[in-house]
Amino acid sequence: MNPLRKPVAEDALFPFELVYRDRKSPQRELPDHFHDRYELVYVYQGRGTFFIHRTFYEMKAGDLFLIPGNTIHRAMPDGDDPVLSTAAFFSPALVQPEPLGETYNGLYGFELARRRMHYKAELDGQHRALAEETLETMQRELNERKSGYRQAVRLQLLGLLLALNRLALSEQPGAAGGKPADTPWMKEVLLHIDRDCAEPGLGLAQLAELAAVTPSHLSRVFKRLTGMNVTDYIHAKRVIRAKELLLGTDRSVEQIAVLCGFPSPPYFYRVFKAIVGVTPRTYRLQR
Repeated sequence: MNPLRKPVAEDALFPFELVYRDRKSPQRELPDHFHDRYELVYVYQGRGTFFIHRTFYEMKAGDLFLIPGNTIHRAMPDGDDPVLSTAAFFSPALVQPEPLGETYNGLYGFELARRRMHYKAELDGQHRALAEETLETMQRELNERKSGYRQAVRLQLLGLLLALNRLALSEQPGAAGGKPADTPWMKEVLLHIDRDCAEPGLGLAQLAELAAVTPSHLSRVFKRLTGMNVTDYIHAKRVIRAKELLLGTDRSVEQIAVLCGFPSPPYFYRVFKAIVGVTPRTYRLQR
């Protein structure tokens, strides 16, 4: 099983990375993957499709995607008109609120996106100019590395998040939405995996029966739409749930393996390490 981790630079003092004005192509894109970092993706030009959580979104100029940590996603740029985009990866710790006498959450837009299961914002001219100017300033600070450049990048990020949070508050739910899947039965399959990923025995045969299609047909369509096979996708969903339990509860690793649908603790260890890069115990201790 190949790791489904996006390799990001690890810097405990400055957990931020910018991939600036990168020209995407179908050959260079990762399959479905997830990571602990939060991610902002801004599109300058080109076309494509973005699969996030269980929804497909059109990618075009002026679109901005807010992807919370540990959310399965995959970009599929158009082969004839590839996407030009910037991606910013950062740890939530970088934007923690400072004690200024008011309640403010810099990650509000991401939390709202997760709650609505709606991860795309179509920016107007004013917000497009702000996003492009902010990302350009970040890149210049990172290149020049003058005194205080890390703080300058953090302040730019906070300003952009503030503008996006205010924009999110003014939008109606469901704006700029995507489509769950190309076929109704595929929508049901993705919903079932998302809801019942810990169900023992969940796999290709059971999902094919639910969708009333043959296992081979489900396998082909699933791979074409998501870039992953069914087993790897289920494993990824289970590992995401396991990461939540490892950090949010004091349950043992063995208990978490059962709660997440893994047939045995050793199998859980193997799958978790293949995807995350460390064992469950190490992941818990590091965080």
